This record gives sequence, C-alpha cells and structure tokens, in this order.
Amino acid sequence: MKQLAFTASHFQASEAGMAILKNGGTAIEAMVAAAAAIAVAYPHMNSLGGDGFWLIHEPGKQPVAINAAGVSAAQASAAWYQNRNYAQIPSRGSAAALTVAGTVSGWQLALEMSEKWQTGIGLENILHAAIHLARNGIKVTESLAAASRKTINELSAVAGFSDRYLPNGDVLRVGETLRNEPLADLLQHLSRVGLDDFYRGQTANCIAAALAKAGSLLTQADLAAYKARQMEPLSVTTSKGRFYNLPLPTQGIASLLILALFDRCFDSSLDDSTQLHLLVEATKQAFRVRNAEAQDASVATKDISRWLQEPALQKLAAEIDLNQAAPWPNPAIPGDTIWMAARDKDGRMVSFIQSIYWEFGSGLVIPELGLLWNNRGVSFSLERGATNELKGNIQPFHTLNPALVHLNDGRILAYGTMGGEGQPQTQAAIIWRHLYQQLSLSEAVAAPRWLLGRTWGDNSHNLKIEADMPEPILSSLQQRGHEMQPIPACSELMGHAGAISATEAGVVDLATDPRSDGAALSDSFGVMPAEFFN
Repeated sequence: MKQLAFTASHFQASEAGMAILKNGGTAIEAMVAAAAAIAVAYPHMNSLGGDGFWLIHEPGKQPVAINAAGVSAAQASAAWYQNRNYAQIPSRGSAAALTVAGTVSGWQLALEMSEKWQTGIGLENILHAAIHLARNGIKVTESLAAASRKTINELSAVAGFSDRYLPNGDVLRVGETLRNEPLADLLQHLSRVGLDDFYRGQTANCIAAALAKAGSLLTQADLAAYKARQMEPLSVTTSKGRFYNLPLPTQGIASLLILALFDRCFDSSLDDSTQLHLLVEATKQAFRVRNAEAQDASVATKDISRWLQEPALQKLAAEIDLNQAAPWPNPAIPGDTIWMAARDKDGRMVSFIQSIYWEFGSGLVIPELGLLWNNRGVSFSLERGATNELKGNIQPFHTLNPALVHLNDGRILAYGTMGGEGQPQTQAAIIWRHLYQQLSLSEAVAAPRWLLGRTWGDNSHNLKIEADMPEPILSSLQQRGHEMQPIPACSELMGHAGAISATEAGVVDLATDPRSDGAALSDSFGVMPAEFFN
C-alpha cells in the first residue's frame, strides 16, 4: 500500500512536497517546502507576506492546530484612516498593508513540532525547490495570467508591483517565464540564518524600513512581537466521524456547522436535488452565525463552539425548510488562497492553507526582497461597534480553514480548498459526494459545484452553479425559490479543492482539482533523484 501522498493546487508545489517525503522528511517538512514553492509559483494566491493555518494529525492523538494569522499594527485605529480621509480601509496599496505576515512564523512553529518527531532534514533542503523556482523562473499559468489581467489597473501604481509583476509595463502572459531573484535571495538567506530572521533579524529590519517608506502602519516592533500559536481545533461529531477545523478568527465554525446541520437533517430517501438544497440552506444558517460572531478570539465575548453543541444544532436544523429556500443575501467575503495536504511514512498528516487574501494582496512589493504583502486587514471595519472593528494587535476575520476528519471506518481524511466564501461550501460538497454518495475523491472533487454568495470580485449574492449540474437538480432548486446563475463547467470560481484519505496502514485515495494547475502524488511514482538536493 502507498505510504506517502501530497496534493496541492500547483504541480510544482506537489513535487516539492513529495521530494521531501521521499527523502524521509515529515509531513510538516514537506508542507513547508510546498508552501515556499507555491508562494513562488502562485504569487497571486499567496506569499511569504501572507498568513497560514495548520491542522496536524499524529496517529493515536487528537489533531492540533496552528494559527499563523498576523495581527494588526499596534497603532492601527479607525482614527488613523479617518484622519487621512478614508471612509473605509483601502483594499490596495500601503494603507492596506496593516497586518503582520504570519505564515513564516507558522512554518517555524510547525518545524519545531516536527523536530520532536525526528531529526530535521534542514532548511536548506526544505527551501531548495522554492529557491530554484524563484531564481530560474516559473511558467505563467492561465490562473496567474487571469489575475494579472484583472488587477493591472488598480495595482500598476502600487509601490514595487509593476517592476516585479508587470514586466515591460504589461500583463503576465500564459507560458512566459517569471523570475523573482530577490525572493530567491531572501529564501536562501532564511535557509542559512533561520526563519525567525523574518521577524527579529536582518530581514525584519529590511521589511520594516520598506513598509515605513511606503507609508504602512506596520513597524519593526510589530514584527518583533509576533509569533504563531498552537491551539486546540474546533470539532463536531456527525454520523460519519469527528470533524475538525480552525477556531476563531476563521470561518471554521461555518464549515463544521454546514456538515453538522446537513447530517442531522439527512435521510437516505431524499433525492439529490433535495440533498443539495439542504446543503445550501445549511450554509445560510452557518453563515448567519459566522457573520455575527467570527472575529479575533480575544475580542469575542462568547465561546463560538457553543454553536456546535446539540441544543444549538437542533435549533438551527429546525429552521431549515426542505421545500423552500430561505431569504438571502447576507454579506459575502472574497479571498484568494491555496490549500494543500500531505501524509508521511509514519502516517502523520497535515491539512494546510496559506493566503495573501485578494489577488496579489495589497499589491505592495518590497523590492529588495521580492516580497508581496497581504491585504488581510481589509476585513476590519472602521465602524464603531462592528464585529470586526479595527483595533491594534488583533487578528481580522479569516476565510481560511483547512479541514480534517477522523472517520468512523478508521480513515483520516484531510481536505480543503481555496475560494473565500466558497471554502465551507466546497468542503461540504466534497464530503457529501464522497461520504454520502460514495464517490471516489477524484469524482467528488471534480463533480459540478455551487457557490452561494460573492466570489472573486463579483458583487452578486445569488446561487452560482456550474453548467454541468444535471438539469433535474437545477429545475428542482429553482422551484424551491433559489435565485440561480449558471457559470461555466469546471470553473476556477469554484475554488481549487483536494483531499487525501488514509488509514494507519497507508494511503487509500487522493485527489486534486481539475479546476487548478495541481497534482495529487503518491509514492507509487518512484524515488525522487538524489540530485534534487544538489
């Protein structure tokens, strides 16, 4: 039976991760290698200047989570923006770069956990693939080219962006080579001196100086004060097993609520259209909870896990009508992200997500480092009393939420997707198709999907459904009162999903999304050549 597996939304990230696994590395080491590689290969989706979240499974133990989301600048306030005549936090430019980048600290914390499992293979080996890609260049994919076309007008004037991501002042084109030698130098430096340098060393000094010059709120003290944190994940039990996801400030609560509500309302006699309707209605209930309460855990006045207790679940489930769509919309949340999963030789598994938020984040690039900064702070509000009111040293709401489940049949399933508002919905679609309809992971991931709400710059709040959804299901949903919008089949709007299913003995199944440039690899592909590390 296969022992090793890696899946990611870009094939070069999968290759980087699998190379580490095949050379004896842990699932954590493989994930850091892939996270660095995909930061090079998919700069519109993520960066070392972004955030990350981890779910880590070790056989015989409960999963642990890592929150590697950055906090707002200490001096951040509504007054700072209002004094500069901003009615809301801008989505691009230096004023959008107001939260610390947390993902590198998350890599560091995860690697410290890995060192307790076995002797590490070294940062030089872990970051080798990313350094090679940055220095020698990546081939621009349609996903990257489309993001370039979409954002050129608003990002071309942002500090450092044109020089790095608009060669010759024009958009990126499919098939051309994109190099980022300053980023290669940064990764090489970190491989020598350690990841902590990003926050409390020479790299931090460079970042702080560049952000200050551009006009960002962030300071060297903000970087020095930041550290990722290990925490206990949220969880809920259904008829299929124990599901795990990330606690606040993420929308992990929504992902778990959808699954729990669907399971409590599910009956095998329901036809496919009723089951899909049930998933959409469960999503509405889950999003209402999320929108009202998802925020920094230190600010929240109530424990959000109470919604996963049986009385609350029963109350929410009772509000779902199997024959009629509930009124909508509620505010939607955009976002651009990557999700990946790994399984190592000892059965340890990782479900991981990393993001810069909107395409290319704030657009602000630190030229000396080739480093693109996130715009996650746009999730804050300048309105007094808002759920996510802007304050100093707190985390904004995050759409990011990698998922993992301990199934009753003994399997561990790591799964997830990018896609902002669509993440909980796509997770639910995969679980529905795989565990309730008994499709393989590849079939479950590839099957036509839907999305309630806005995504990727679309301001509509209707139910978007891929065109290859069977007509009887579409007709039934319309009769139930859903406002629907068809979109092309296999659309990137539906996210880049993937999954790995394994037992203690080995890998059972794995998949990557045909909507992405990804690859799902296992150790049946042979041993990675030794010269990979040379």
